[in-house]
Amino acid sequence: MAKIKMANPIVEMDGDEMTRILWKMIKDELIYPFVDLNTEYYDLGLINRENTKDQVTIDSANATKKYKVAVKCATITPNKQRVEEYNLSEMWKSPNGTIRAILDGTVFRAPILIDSVKPVVKNWKKPITIARHAYGDVYKATEMRVTDLGKAELVFTDKNGVETRQTIYDFECGGVLQGQYNKDSSIVSFAHSCFKYAIDTKQDLWFSTKDTISKKYDQTFKLLFEDIYKREYKAKFDELGIEYFYTLIDDAVARVIRSEGGYIWACKNYDGDVMSDMVSTAFGSLAMMTSVLVSPEGNYEYEAAHGTVTRHYYKYLKGEETSTNPMATIYAWSGALRKRGEFDDNESLIDFANKLEEACIATLDDGIMTKDLVGLVEPGFKATAVNSLDFIKAIRTRLETKLN
Repeated sequence: MAKIKMANPIVEMDGDEMTRILWKMIKDELIYPFVDLNTEYYDLGLINRENTKDQVTIDSANATKKYKVAVKCATITPNKQRVEEYNLSEMWKSPNGTIRAILDGTVFRAPILIDSVKPVVKNWKKPITIARHAYGDVYKATEMRVTDLGKAELVFTDKNGVETRQTIYDFECGGVLQGQYNKDSSIVSFAHSCFKYAIDTKQDLWFSTKDTISKKYDQTFKLLFEDIYKREYKAKFDELGIEYFYTLIDDAVARVIRSEGGYIWACKNYDGDVMSDMVSTAFGSLAMMTSVLVSPEGNYEYEAAHGTVTRHYYKYLKGEETSTNPMATIYAWSGALRKRGEFDDNESLIDFANKLEEACIATLDDGIMTKDLVGLVEPGFKATAVNSLDFIKAIRTRLETKLN
């Protein structure tokens, strides 16, 4: 068959370690044979981020604004150990945090469900979608280590030069400080994205923070959500028979565990990071979680919700066989290709993306899967563990059948 043409590119953001290896496998086996792939390529591997002083990350985010669709591989967010390992000039911030700050979007994460793997939480019957605010907070925080006695203060200087000061702590010993922020405009964008997504998918929306403790920071989120909901979305929610409610984060966790799923759970940036991993693991595997960043302007960046799978990468470097699950990364590609097709009225590309996902599920339904899933399969289902490349080739076989 002739390769599917793409009128416009998607922004391709390559990444690190084992996911970078999978990235190439997926393109070689599942994309290039069928699609005349058109991408604007950015290497977000840690070495190139160091070489460009992280300018490549900024450039990739701005390219996403231009072309409206991006697909991103998992990347390393360096800690002290990584600074030494890669001989970095500084501890570069999270690429995801930088991209999300520039796009000012919301991350929606949902599990990929298959019949043979049931959630650990037995009463979960439907997917739980995590809506993660994608701006500010700890991901753009300023940090300081202090080793002497002294007073730490929070200082705000307004446009007229008037200062407002609050004492954070009088240190009697060494310690650490962290200053984080958010802004009303981003919180408002987050709220609109969540309410619109709930309406589009006809799902209840839950939102949680800790405003009883964080009486200014978290309460601002709560109040802005309430105001926007009442003014702009309540009538539509009532018409559709769906619900919006706010609760404390600890209460939300208890509600989620007791629920059957089937709703959107909106969280602040860090809460969403942690809870999406919890939800995906409980549904089966971190590698079975889709993730898409949606900006208020309608820009989309698809990625895997998991990390770079460092342990498998070190095995790979030793020449050892690995069985790393590529599902979330494949779905990042299919999501980006589908969205590109939707923007360009390219039905062939949309159909390809749909059939790629169908081929993935068919492969898993046939019991061919990576090791992380084999141990989770319910009694009565057959399962055979294969390495990453063999799994991807099995998907290709089923994809070719569907396309022909």
